[in-house]
Amino acid sequence: MRPVPTAGWLALYESKKDLLAPPADLPAYFTAANIAGIQLDRLSLGNIHFPTGDFLVCDPLVYLGRSSSLYFQPVPVGSFPLTACVAKIEEDHYRFVAVQVLFSDEAPVRFTEALIGSEDLENLSPGEYYGFNVDAGLGTIADAATRDAYMDFYERWTQDNPGKNIYDDYFAAIFAQSYKDQPLYQRKDGDYINWTIPGTELSLPMFQSGFGDGAYPVYMGWDAQGAVCQLIIQFIDLELAFGEQSENDA
Repeated sequence: MRPVPTAGWLALYESKKDLLAPPADLPAYFTAANIAGIQLDRLSLGNIHFPTGDFLVCDPLVYLGRSSSLYFQPVPVGSFPLTACVAKIEEDHYRFVAVQVLFSDEAPVRFTEALIGSEDLENLSPGEYYGFNVDAGLGTIADAATRDAYMDFYERWTQDNPGKNIYDDYFAAIFAQSYKDQPLYQRKDGDYINWTIPGTELSLPMFQSGFGDGAYPVYMGWDAQGAVCQLIIQFIDLELAFGEQSENDA
Protein backbone atom coordinates (compact mmCIF):
# COMPACT_ATOMS: atom_id res chain seq x y z
CA MET A 1 0.00 0.00 0.00
CA ARG A 2 1.26 3.46 -0.89
CA PRO A 3 2.28 5.37 2.27
CA VAL A 4 0.29 8.38 3.45
CA PRO A 5 2.60 11.00 5.00
CA THR A 6 1.49 13.01 8.00
CA ALA A 7 0.28 16.57 7.55
CA GLY A 8 3.37 17.81 9.37
CA TRP A 9 5.71 15.92 7.08
CA LEU A 10 3.88 17.20 3.97
CA ALA A 11 4.16 20.79 5.20
CA LEU A 12 7.90 20.34 5.71
CA TYR A 13 8.14 18.72 2.27
CA GLU A 14 6.53 21.77 0.65
CA SER A 15 9.03 24.05 2.40
CA LYS A 16 12.02 21.92 1.38
CA LYS A 17 11.21 21.37 -2.31
CA ASP A 18 14.07 23.53 -3.52
CA LEU A 19 16.54 21.31 -1.66
CA LEU A 20 14.99 18.22 -3.26
CA ALA A 21 15.72 19.36 -6.82
CA PRO A 22 18.52 17.65 -8.76
CA PRO A 23 21.85 19.48 -9.07
CA ALA A 24 22.13 18.55 -12.77
CA ASP A 25 20.05 19.26 -15.87
CA LEU A 26 18.66 15.75 -16.05
CA PRO A 27 16.64 16.11 -19.30
CA ALA A 28 19.89 17.10 -21.04
CA TYR A 29 21.20 13.61 -20.31
CA PHE A 30 18.63 12.36 -22.82
CA THR A 31 19.21 14.97 -25.52
CA ALA A 32 22.84 16.17 -25.42
CA ALA A 33 25.61 14.62 -27.53
CA ASN A 34 28.07 15.08 -24.68
CA ILE A 35 28.32 16.57 -21.20
CA ALA A 36 31.58 17.41 -19.41
CA GLY A 37 33.45 16.07 -22.43
CA ILE A 38 31.82 12.64 -22.13
CA GLN A 39 30.14 11.22 -25.23
CA LEU A 40 26.53 10.21 -24.60
CA ASP A 41 24.04 8.00 -26.34
CA ARG A 42 20.59 6.67 -25.61
CA LEU A 43 19.58 3.02 -25.36
CA SER A 44 15.99 1.79 -25.38
CA LEU A 45 15.27 -0.72 -22.62
CA GLY A 46 11.77 -1.43 -23.91
CA ASN A 47 8.56 -0.49 -22.13
CA ILE A 48 7.70 -0.55 -18.47
CA HIS A 49 4.18 -1.19 -17.18
CA PHE A 50 2.43 0.53 -14.29
CA PRO A 51 -0.89 -1.26 -13.64
CA THR A 52 -1.55 0.70 -10.42
CA GLY A 53 0.80 3.71 -10.59
CA ASP A 54 2.15 2.93 -7.11
CA PHE A 55 5.83 2.15 -7.55
CA LEU A 56 9.27 1.67 -6.07
CA VAL A 57 12.88 1.79 -7.24
CA CYS A 58 15.42 -0.57 -5.69
CA ASP A 59 18.18 -3.12 -6.17
CA PRO A 60 16.14 -6.09 -7.46
CA LEU A 61 18.46 -8.78 -6.13
CA VAL A 62 18.84 -7.44 -2.60
CA TYR A 63 15.98 -5.13 -1.66
CA LEU A 64 12.95 -6.16 -3.72
CA GLY A 65 10.40 -7.70 -1.37
CA ARG A 66 6.76 -7.58 -0.38
CA SER A 67 7.53 -4.97 2.27
CA SER A 68 9.64 -2.78 -0.04
CA SER A 69 8.60 0.83 0.48
CA LEU A 70 6.58 2.54 -2.24
CA TYR A 71 6.93 6.23 -3.02
CA PHE A 72 4.15 8.39 -1.63
CA GLN A 73 3.40 10.05 -4.99
CA PRO A 74 2.12 7.79 -7.79
CA VAL A 75 2.87 7.90 -11.51
CA PRO A 76 0.42 7.53 -14.42
CA VAL A 77 -1.09 4.13 -15.10
CA GLY A 78 -0.10 2.54 -18.41
CA SER A 79 2.86 1.35 -20.48
CA PHE A 80 5.71 3.79 -21.11
CA PRO A 81 9.15 3.83 -22.78
CA LEU A 82 12.20 3.16 -20.62
CA THR A 83 15.49 4.65 -21.82
CA ALA A 84 19.07 4.63 -20.52
CA CYS A 85 21.55 7.44 -21.02
CA VAL A 86 24.85 5.71 -21.76
CA ALA A 87 28.26 7.32 -21.32
CA LYS A 88 31.32 6.30 -23.30
CA ILE A 89 33.99 6.41 -20.59
CA GLU A 90 36.72 5.06 -22.86
CA GLU A 91 36.94 2.71 -25.83
CA ASP A 92 34.50 -0.19 -25.34
CA HIS A 93 33.77 0.98 -21.77
CA TYR A 94 30.21 2.19 -21.25
CA ARG A 95 28.24 3.05 -18.16
CA PHE A 96 24.58 3.86 -17.58
CA VAL A 97 24.42 7.47 -16.41
CA ALA A 98 20.67 7.66 -15.88
CA VAL A 99 17.46 5.81 -16.68
CA GLN A 100 14.28 7.63 -17.71
CA VAL A 101 10.61 6.74 -17.89
CA LEU A 102 8.78 9.13 -20.22
CA PHE A 103 5.12 9.48 -19.27
CA SER A 104 4.27 12.28 -21.72
CA ASP A 105 5.79 14.69 -24.22
CA GLU A 106 5.12 17.63 -21.91
CA ALA A 107 8.26 19.51 -20.86
CA PRO A 108 9.15 19.28 -17.16
CA VAL A 109 9.18 22.63 -15.37
CA ARG A 110 10.62 21.20 -12.15
CA PHE A 111 12.03 18.03 -10.65
CA THR A 112 11.79 16.84 -7.07
CA GLU A 113 13.25 13.75 -5.50
CA ALA A 114 10.85 10.82 -5.14
CA LEU A 115 10.33 10.06 -1.45
CA ILE A 116 8.47 7.51 0.65
CA GLY A 117 7.02 10.13 3.00
CA SER A 118 8.89 9.46 6.23
CA GLU A 119 12.36 10.87 5.52
CA ASP A 120 14.00 13.19 8.04
CA LEU A 121 13.47 16.42 6.11
CA GLU A 122 14.16 18.59 9.14
CA ASN A 123 17.89 17.96 8.87
CA LEU A 124 18.16 18.00 5.07
CA SER A 125 21.06 20.19 3.92
CA PRO A 126 21.94 21.62 0.49
CA GLY A 127 23.67 19.04 -1.70
CA GLU A 128 22.24 16.08 0.20
CA TYR A 129 19.77 13.60 -1.20
CA TYR A 130 17.90 10.49 -0.19
CA GLY A 131 18.07 7.51 -2.48
CA PHE A 132 17.86 3.78 -2.84
CA ASN A 133 20.72 1.47 -1.93
CA VAL A 134 22.42 -0.79 -4.46
CA ASP A 135 24.49 -3.75 -3.26
CA ALA A 136 24.37 -6.02 -6.34
CA GLY A 137 25.19 -3.50 -9.08
CA LEU A 138 21.63 -3.40 -10.45
CA GLY A 139 18.54 -1.22 -10.27
CA THR A 140 14.89 -1.74 -11.15
CA ILE A 141 11.65 0.22 -11.30
CA ALA A 142 8.56 -1.76 -10.34
CA ASP A 143 4.86 -1.11 -10.00
CA ALA A 144 3.35 -2.50 -6.80
CA ALA A 145 1.52 -5.14 -8.83
CA THR A 146 4.77 -6.15 -10.54
CA ARG A 147 6.54 -6.39 -7.19
CA ASP A 148 3.87 -8.73 -5.86
CA ALA A 149 3.90 -10.88 -9.03
CA TYR A 150 7.69 -11.11 -8.83
CA MET A 151 7.55 -12.19 -5.20
CA ASP A 152 5.04 -14.91 -6.11
CA PHE A 153 7.50 -16.15 -8.75
CA TYR A 154 10.52 -15.80 -6.44
CA GLU A 155 8.89 -17.77 -3.64
CA ARG A 156 7.88 -20.59 -6.01
CA TRP A 157 11.34 -20.65 -7.59
CA THR A 158 13.23 -20.81 -4.29
CA GLN A 159 10.89 -23.56 -3.07
CA ASP A 160 11.50 -25.56 -6.26
CA ASN A 161 15.26 -24.89 -6.26
CA PRO A 162 16.53 -25.32 -2.69
CA GLY A 163 20.09 -24.19 -2.12
CA LYS A 164 20.27 -22.30 -5.42
CA ASN A 165 20.88 -18.60 -6.04
CA ILE A 166 18.35 -16.84 -8.24
CA TYR A 167 20.97 -14.71 -10.00
CA ASP A 168 23.59 -17.39 -10.60
CA ASP A 169 21.09 -20.13 -11.40
CA TYR A 170 18.39 -18.16 -13.22
CA PHE A 171 19.03 -14.54 -14.18
CA ALA A 172 22.70 -14.89 -15.22
CA ALA A 173 21.71 -16.83 -18.33
CA ILE A 174 19.04 -14.24 -19.21
CA PHE A 175 21.56 -11.40 -18.87
CA ALA A 176 24.07 -13.30 -21.01
CA GLN A 177 21.41 -13.83 -23.68
CA SER A 178 20.64 -10.10 -23.61
CA TYR A 179 24.25 -9.42 -24.50
CA LYS A 180 24.16 -11.96 -27.34
CA ASP A 181 20.95 -10.47 -28.73
CA GLN A 182 21.94 -6.80 -28.31
CA PRO A 183 25.65 -6.41 -27.54
CA LEU A 184 25.73 -2.62 -28.01
CA TYR A 185 26.65 -0.89 -24.72
CA GLN A 186 26.75 -4.15 -22.80
CA ARG A 187 29.50 -6.20 -21.27
CA LYS A 188 29.58 -9.91 -22.11
CA ASP A 189 27.73 -10.92 -18.93
CA GLY A 190 24.92 -8.50 -19.84
CA ASP A 191 24.03 -5.09 -18.41
CA TYR A 192 20.27 -5.02 -18.76
CA ILE A 193 17.18 -7.14 -19.26
CA ASN A 194 13.46 -6.43 -19.49
CA TRP A 195 12.22 -9.76 -18.16
CA THR A 196 8.59 -10.85 -18.31
CA ILE A 197 7.52 -12.61 -15.13
CA PRO A 198 6.45 -16.13 -16.12
CA GLY A 199 2.69 -16.59 -16.21
CA THR A 200 2.02 -12.84 -16.37
CA GLU A 201 2.15 -9.93 -18.80
CA LEU A 202 4.19 -7.89 -16.34
CA SER A 203 7.84 -7.13 -16.98
CA LEU A 204 10.59 -6.31 -14.51
CA PRO A 205 13.52 -4.38 -16.04
CA MET A 206 16.95 -4.71 -14.46
CA PHE A 207 19.87 -2.50 -15.45
CA GLN A 208 23.42 -1.71 -14.39
CA SER A 209 23.76 1.00 -11.77
CA GLY A 210 26.41 3.28 -13.24
CA PHE A 211 29.69 2.65 -11.45
CA GLY A 212 28.14 -0.04 -9.24
CA ASP A 213 27.08 -0.19 -5.61
CA GLY A 214 26.04 2.95 -3.75
CA ALA A 215 22.98 5.10 -3.06
CA TYR A 216 21.20 6.79 -5.95
CA PRO A 217 18.45 9.43 -6.16
CA VAL A 218 15.20 9.14 -8.08
CA TYR A 219 13.58 12.30 -9.46
CA MET A 220 10.04 12.98 -10.62
CA GLY A 221 9.57 15.58 -13.36
CA TRP A 222 6.43 17.73 -13.26
CA ASP A 223 4.90 19.61 -16.18
CA ALA A 224 3.26 23.04 -16.12
CA GLN A 225 -0.11 21.47 -15.30
CA GLY A 226 1.30 19.73 -12.22
CA ALA A 227 1.29 16.23 -13.75
CA VAL A 228 4.17 13.77 -13.60
CA CYS A 229 5.77 13.68 -17.05
CA GLN A 230 9.11 11.97 -16.37
CA LEU A 231 10.87 9.76 -13.86
CA ILE A 232 14.68 9.76 -13.85
CA ILE A 233 17.16 7.71 -11.84
CA GLN A 234 20.56 9.42 -11.71
CA PHE A 235 23.49 7.04 -11.38
CA ILE A 236 26.31 9.39 -12.37
CA ASP A 237 26.55 13.17 -11.98
CA LEU A 238 28.57 13.87 -15.12
CA GLU A 239 29.67 17.36 -14.15
CA LEU A 240 30.75 16.20 -10.72
CA ALA A 241 32.52 13.08 -12.02
CA PHE A 242 34.13 14.51 -15.15
CA GLY A 243 33.77 18.31 -15.13
CA GLU A 244 37.24 19.03 -13.75
CA GLN A 245 38.74 16.54 -16.21
CA SER A 246 36.94 18.34 -19.07
CA GLU A 247 38.31 21.70 -17.91
CA ASN A 248 41.84 20.30 -17.73
CA ASP A 249 41.54 18.91 -21.25
CA ALA A 250 40.37 22.26 -22.64
